[in-house]
Amino acid sequence: MGILDDKVAIVTGGGRGLGRAHCLALAEAGATVVVNDLGSGIHGERTGDSPADEVAAEITKLGGRAVANHASVTDWGATEAMVADTVAEFGRLDVVVNNAGIVRDRMLFSMSEAEFDAVIAVHLKGTFALTRHACAYWREAAKRGEPVAGRIINTTSGTGLFGNQGQSNYGAAKAGIAGLTILTALEMRRYGVTANAISPIAATRMTEGLEVGTDLRATDGFDPRDPANASGVVVYLASDAASWLTGQVLRIEGNRLNRLEGWTVSGVYPSRSGEALTPEELIDAVPRLYGAAPAGRATGVGQ
Repeated sequence: MGILDDKVAIVTGGGRGLGRAHCLALAEAGATVVVNDLGSGIHGERTGDSPADEVAAEITKLGGRAVANHASVTDWGATEAMVADTVAEFGRLDVVVNNAGIVRDRMLFSMSEAEFDAVIAVHLKGTFALTRHACAYWREAAKRGEPVAGRIINTTSGTGLFGNQGQSNYGAAKAGIAGLTILTALEMRRYGVTANAISPIAATRMTEGLEVGTDLRATDGFDPRDPANASGVVVYLASDAASWLTGQVLRIEGNRLNRLEGWTVSGVYPSRSGEALTPEELIDAVPRLYGAAPAGRATGVGQ
């Protein structure tokens, strides 16, 4: 018996890397898996490959149940159909893992509109589109009085949370996904749906040539950059055991799970006058607030 027996999950970008690892782990835990993958390259180009079919066949060979889906997550109608087809074929939908993504890295001043739009479309719009249609399905089920235990598991990244040069499109999309996760959690809690995001460190096609997780060292045969390291967290978040946890971002670094917290107030400066802050007042107030001196100014800092 697995902790996801009788659950049905959709995993986008499920043909390779993190997505493939998630699909295999979900299936091993007992879930039926819809493996969604367009079969594109890391820049979104068509390759003619069919990794979704390969992963679905692998799961079936191992005794699990899976089907392939080749829709683009950027296609509103196709993501709506993905939800409807899943429910029609398997009678339900319990878990959505939004993992599909591409990269088109370039410095901000050299990035084209097309490069920005393409990355935002796959990551942010793609996450929203499938989430929206799944949530509409769960809301209608809840209104009919049916028990609902929906799980949204999104994929953000260190670039979206902490920043990284040359990835303004990717970072903006991943930051947006973190925000969307919190909003989804707030809106869908009443319907029995949770929404959380993972930020995994992993060696995949998208991280080749980047210093991602290079400070993590392998020990005793354990590879801290193996994409499968994040899949146990995905299975947990998909399970009934995680029904209490929502609106969170969890970062996986090898065999360590990190709880992240968003923007917090770390200092306050109240107006001396009790009225609106003025630019003149802020000349001295902001350096005090940050405990740092602008170039050429040292007086008053830290006082």
